[in-house]
Amino acid sequence: MRHRQKGRKLGRKKSHREIMLRNLVVSLFVNESVRTTVAKAKEARKLAEKLLTWGKRGDLHSRRLALRYISDSDVVKKIFDVLAPRFEKRNGGYTRIVKLGPRRGDNAEMAILELTEKTAEVEEKKAARKAKKAARKRAEAEPEEGETSEEE
Repeated sequence: MRHRQKGRKLGRKKSHREIMLRNLVVSLFVNESVRTTVAKAKEARKLAEKLLTWGKRGDLHSRRLALRYISDSDVVKKIFDVLAPRFEKRNGGYTRIVKLGPRRGDNAEMAILELTEKTAEVEEKKAARKAKKAARKRAEAEPEEGETSEEE
């Protein structure tokens, strides 16, 4: 029985689970969005929100606490200098989980874990990706000049 047991095991030993969640959170802070399973997203959200709260405090002790979890000092610097000021007016709820549906291979429920307030450059990249994908679809849909639908 799981009485008074917090957190999900995610089918991994403790050390593997901790490292996996730390890597997931680092990817979240670097890319501001990450695609993963719902269970992993819910676990990573706890750590991400805690790190952003420390970032908002901004003192040396908070920075050292964050460095205990994330060994990459560039990511910690981004949390404290770039991301934390963006969430200054917000009291929690720094991340959002958007469910996508089941994964094709094993039917695991997938989700996107993302920061709620994104920068303009992230939005521009996302719009550029969508435009490129739409252009590719249009190019595939209409045949090239000189090509015929029948083979000769």
